Amino acid sequence: MKKQVIEYAGVPVGIVIPDEDRLKFIAVKFHVHDLDEQRFGSPDEVRLAIHDLMTRRHPKPLHA
Repeated sequence: MKKQVIEYAGVPVGIVIPDEDRLKFIAVKFHVHDLDEQRFGSPDEVRLAIHDLMTRRHPKPLHA
């Protein structure tokens, strides 16, 4: 596998690159910088981590 672009809400936010037996996430947008250089098992795992991060930062109102 070569590098792969990771998008969130249709916007490129980083890339994953092979790193030994894992994928290293390289953030290119500030709002996902907390995940920069973390290693994941798959691109889907990275997307889930980004979704979780964004949900914690911008939770939905309870009475929506």
